[in-house]
Amino acid sequence: MLVGNKDSEMERFASWVESLMRERGYDIDSPRGGGRSRLAEDAGVHRAAVTRLLQRQSLPDLETMRALARALGVGLREMLIESGKVTEGDLPLPGASCAAGEGQITPEEACGLLGIPHSHRRQFVEMTEMILAVSGATRPTGREAAVDPRVHRGG
Repeated sequence: MLVGNKDSEMERFASWVESLMRERGYDIDSPRGGGRSRLAEDAGVHRAAVTRLLQRQSLPDLETMRALARALGVGLREMLIESGKVTEGDLPLPGASCAAGEGQITPEEACGLLGIPHSHRRQFVEMTEMILAVSGATRPTGREAAVDPRVHRGG
């Protein structure tokens, strides 16, 4: 979904990329600075894709955005949102409901979000609950986690 006016979104996005390039030391202000070519090389994309973006002719495709994000040190999520192709609501952050005060995620939910293989999930959940208990944090249910006396040795 493209959000807002296409031309103004492209202008804003290209300006944002230019700002990142300057911050990262890519010389795009002098005629022979080579910043566009260097970014294209660092990202592993065609120089023409960088040129078209900076000349406000077209937005990069997903693979090019992924490569540019990596080269510029930003997340793909941020790159896509800044491009206007998606909104923050389209790509919510894992645990965003926690930040909004809607509760914590459970260790089981964390397994899924982190991609913990099924063969290791029980270990992950037990370790997470132990850490929460020892640190005095509350369990995701909001109840105090019981400290296992075999694990906590007063240290």
